[in-house]
Amino acid sequence: MPGVLFVGGATAALLAGSALVPAAPTPFTPPPDKIVIDVASVNGSGCPLGTAAVALAPDHTAFTVTYSQYLAQVGLGAQPTDFRKNCQINLIVHVPQGYSYAVASADYRGYAHLERGARATQKASYYFQGSPDTASRTHTFNGAFDNDWQVTDSTDWDQLVWAPCGVQRNFNINTELRVGAGTSDPAKTNSFVAMDSADGDIRTVYHFAWKTCPAR
Repeated sequence: MPGVLFVGGATAALLAGSALVPAAPTPFTPPPDKIVIDVASVNGSGCPLGTAAVALAPDHTAFTVTYSQYLAQVGLGAQPTDFRKNCQINLIVHVPQGYSYAVASADYRGYAHLERGARATQKASYYFQGSPDTASRTHTFNGAFDNDWQVTDSTDWDQLVWAPCGVQRNFNINTELRVGAGTSDPAKTNSFVAMDSADGDIRTVYHFAWKTCPAR
């Protein structure tokens, strides 16, 4: 997995206001200059070394994370600690001076097999290192269920968690998969949820939002 991703800029202007009004932000307009993402770390029980990769989208408005071993399970064949798996991705996003970014939405996909009475949850938290502001979303799946799943976390513009202007702070994404046997019989069945498609290749997509920082 590459540790550093260099991205060329895309020429796009923020919507202009009057001479006395700052440029109005548009959620998916990247800054005009180069963006660089450093992958500081990817670790957790759901993403052992070499099983997750990060890449920036060609249009510079999103990045993706690909997993190959992200699975939580209970029941036959499962270890006691397998009911919960997590993955924390620590990113350093270098943006041109005068811009700030946030993650406006995230699309998660995977596959789940849940016996009747079992339940699974997928949770994601987003925060900047040293900041008290955290955005979290949780999605629940109830058995019986045996199919692909897809969920989207989206945040209103006024509730986005923004990178501090003029300060370099690592951005953290902490995801979790959890399965409970519930009323199913774990001695006879197996229930699981994977952030992974049936063919073993799934990409979780995170969409950037951008805004200009106030002039100092």
